[in-house]
Amino acid sequence: MGPIVIEVDLRRAPITAKNFLAYVEGKRFDGTSFYRAARYKSAQYYGLVQGGINHVVSRALAPITHEPTSKTGIKHVDGTVSMARNQPGTAMGDFFICVGICSYLDAGPNGQPPGYAAFGRVVSGMEIVRKILALKTYKGGYSRTTMGQSIIDRVKIVSARRIS
Repeated sequence: MGPIVIEVDLRRAPITAKNFLAYVEGKRFDGTSFYRAARYKSAQYYGLVQGGINHVVSRALAPITHEPTSKTGIKHVDGTVSMARNQPGTAMGDFFICVGICSYLDAGPNGQPPGYAAFGRVVSGMEIVRKILALKTYKGGYSRTTMGQSIIDRVKIVSARRIS
C-alpha cells in the first residue's frame, strides 16, 4: 500500500528497539504482513494495526525482556510503534502501530497492568496505517480479544530496511 517509515528509540527503549532492528537486519519481516486491524467499537478510525511474523516460529528470535512504558516514558499515542506479546517477556517479532491515543496500552502504577513495550514512532506513512486500519476484517481471531480483527486481505510487508 506504500512505505511506512519508523523511527526507533534506542536511547529510551534499547532492548525493544534492538530486537526490532534485529528482525529488520535479518530480513525476517520481508514477505510477512499486517494481519490485524483492531478498531475501537465506538470510533472506527482509532485503534491499532498489527503486523510481523504472525507467530511463525521459524522466523522468530528469542523473546526479549519487557520494557514497560513506566520505564521508557514512551506513551502509546498516535503513531507509536510497540511490541505485541502474550505475557511480559514473550515479545518476539510481532508489533503494532497505534492510531489515535491508546493509553490503555501503557503500564499502570507500580507496573500493574504491565502494559506493552513502546519503542518508536511512525515518522512517515500514517496515512497508510489508517488505510490498513479501515480494511475489512472477518469474525474469527486468535483469541476472544482479537475476534473480528483479522484482516481479510492482509497487507504484505514487501521489505523492511534500516535507513540512516
